[in-house]
Amino acid sequence: MAKYRINRVSEEIRREISDIIRSAVKDPRISQVTSVMKAEVTGDLRYAKIYISVLGSEEDREATLDGLKQAAGFIRRELGNRLDLRYTPELLFVSDNSIEYSVEINKKLSELNIRQDDDK
Repeated sequence: MAKYRINRVSEEIRREISDIIRSAVKDPRISQVTSVMKAEVTGDLRYAKIYISVLGSEEDREATLDGLKQAAGFIRRELGNRLDLRYTPELLFVSDNSIEYSVEINKKLSELNIRQDDDK
């Protein structure tokens, strides 16, 4: 299958899952500050790995991932209703720590800038 089509389908799945999590999933374990960072779909469109970022503690992240794994069937059904695909991909939710990592790097860079200003 053409790479550009897989990329388009991945982006559409990311957008729709983000909307489903925000509006349709009512699990209290899922944090309000949950972001769908990326969706990777296999070449045959049978499986999709969904990268989730949760702003908060490690406990919030684990609870959100547990809630999403429990709601995977519901999310998949909603996704199938919204997208016109032959097969609705099986969803696998994975934690993505890129936002926390970038915040940490930004703090360290700010500290370095403050130190440089103090040295002058």
